[in-house]
Amino acid sequence: MKETRQAARRRGRRRTLWALTPVALVAVGALVCLAVAFRPGHRADTGHPAASAAAGPVETTAPGRASPSGSASPTATRSPGSAASPTETSRPSTASARPSAPDVSRTTATTASLAGRIRPGVGYRGVATTYDAGTGDGACSYGPSGDLMTAAMNHTDYETSKACGAYVLVRAAGGATVTVRITNECPTGCAPGQLDLSAQAFARLANPAAGRIPVTWKLLSPGDSGTVALRYKTGSSRYWCAVQVIGHRNPVARLELRTDGGWRRLPRTEYNYFLAEDGGGCGSTIRITDIYGERLTVDGIAVRPGTAQTTRLQFARH
Repeated sequence: MKETRQAARRRGRRRTLWALTPVALVAVGALVCLAVAFRPGHRADTGHPAASAAAGPVETTAPGRASPSGSASPTATRSPGSAASPTETSRPSTASARPSAPDVSRTTATTASLAGRIRPGVGYRGVATTYDAGTGDGACSYGPSGDLMTAAMNHTDYETSKACGAYVLVRAAGGATVTVRITNECPTGCAPGQLDLSAQAFARLANPAAGRIPVTWKLLSPGDSGTVALRYKTGSSRYWCAVQVIGHRNPVARLELRTDGGWRRLPRTEYNYFLAEDGGGCGSTIRITDIYGERLTVDGIAVRPGTAQTTRLQFARH
C-alpha cells in the first residue's frame, strides 16, 4: 500500500512538470523576441528582403537635353583640342557617308553642319593628275572662264555636284601649293581623294611630265570671291525650271523656292542645277543655304533663261 502511494506521487510530479514545460517555453520565447526587438540598429522592414530585391538596379542618366519623351538624355561632349572625326555628324543625315582618304594629320576641329563628303577642317590624301581643261567649262555647267586654276573632283567626292564651286587648297609632297575651284567631275576611274587638275594648276605643283603625284588637300573659304549670282537654265519657265548658284564662297547645300505653301526644297542634279519639274515656285523668292547653315534670301530674280543675275550677297568667310 505504501509503494502504491509513492508511485502515485511520482506520476503526479511528472504530470506537473509536463504541464509547466510549455509555459516555460512560451516565456523564454517572449524574452528572446523582446531582446531582438530592442536590439540597437534593428529596422522594422528587415523581415521583407524579397520586396527590396525585386526593385532591381536603379538606372541614372547624366544631365543633358530633354528627349522627345520628356526624360533627360546624355549630352555628347568633346575633350578640348580633339580633332573632328571624318565620320562625325553635327548634322542632319547628309553626312552619313565618310569622307574618302582622310589625312590623319588634320589639326582643325571645325565642322560644317550641312557638309557632305568634303568637310571643312578635314585634310584628305590622294593623288593629283592633270587634264586639258580647255575653256574651263565642265560638269558643273558654269560655262567658259578665263580663270583656269580649276580641278575636276573624283566621282565619289563630287557627290551629285555638291562639290561644285568649292575652293580647295592642294599641297604637293615637296611643299608647293595651289588653290583651285571645282568646276568639273573626274570619271569613275578616278579614285576617292583624287583630283584631276587643269594643266595650269598642276604646273604649280610639279613638272607636267610627272603626270601623277601624291597630294593632300582641304576645303577653303576664300577671302575675296565677289558676290553670288543666280541663273535659270535654258528652257526654264513658270511651268518648269532649274536654278543654279554661281560665285558662292562656300559650297551650297540647299536651294529653296517660296511657294504658297511655304519654302520648297529642290533636288540637285548631276549638272549642278536645282530642279522644279512642275514649275512650283519658279520665278519667286529664292533661298540658298551653304554648308555652314547660313541662308541668303534673294527676291526679284525673274525667270530669264541662260542669264546670270547678280546679287549683293555673299556667304560669310570661315
